[in-house]
Amino acid sequence: MRYEGIVYRPPSEANSLIIQATIGCAHNKCSFCSMYKDKIFRIRSLKEIFTDLEEARLYYNNITRVFLADGDALSMKTGDILSIINKINELFPECRRIGLYGAPKDILRKTTYELMQLHNAGLGIIYMGVESGNDDILTQINKGVNAAQVAEAGRKAKESGIKLSVTLISGLGGKKNWMNHVVDSAKIINDIDPDYLGLLTLMLEQGTELWKKVKSGEFQVLSPEEVTLETKVLLQNLQLSQCVFRSNHASNYLTLAGELPRDKETLLLEIDNALCGNDRYRAEGYRRL
Repeated sequence: MRYEGIVYRPPSEANSLIIQATIGCAHNKCSFCSMYKDKIFRIRSLKEIFTDLEEARLYYNNITRVFLADGDALSMKTGDILSIINKINELFPECRRIGLYGAPKDILRKTTYELMQLHNAGLGIIYMGVESGNDDILTQINKGVNAAQVAEAGRKAKESGIKLSVTLISGLGGKKNWMNHVVDSAKIINDIDPDYLGLLTLMLEQGTELWKKVKSGEFQVLSPEEVTLETKVLLQNLQLSQCVFRSNHASNYLTLAGELPRDKETLLLEIDNALCGNDRYRAEGYRRL
């Protein structure tokens, strides 16, 4: 099997067979992101991908999950993705789930019927980065889509029957726009009603556009306590039908895990317990938010 550059995957795909269907990210302009900067985006040939799958079958006896990297596997032609899924099903009959990253634009380019075809063939989950539900912030980070487009993409993926896992980035609004970020993010997540919601915390990567704004003083990073408060406000505003919630990435200050809405009050209590030792939190009455 051949891998080009650093390979990224969601935390839940830690034990998956990772196959690069595409190299890099087609957009690759988000101001906070340093991933894929050493790569020029391209779609690999089916011949290359099939060869990697065949070699993997020789090495591994039990493959229950396959993740198609890099950042834009869903940008491939639907027929080609179907061919890859069918090859996986042929070589790894024990495989229970196939997943990939899907940018909002990638999802919007597919028809609902195409997405249903992928689901019926065996595509089990799409990971989509929402980042923020606020249009100004989405513009500032060069996401390339607005909140309405992100929401439409999320709903479209869910309508196809494919499980949808979305991510938000805590602290992405900075000190100036943290409330707009968290309130609008809750609105868009409520609109999409995803199967999985993961929180990452903003990590400054040297050389990125956002890093430069922090150095110049244009963007002020939230403190750990402020990020934790932001998480509280998010949870208070979420109204979801059934969603697995995780805030257990290496970037997070506070590890949280539960199912919404079932564990909402328990999660809020955990946040209050974490913040109760903060004098500013107690003095300003943040529990009342």
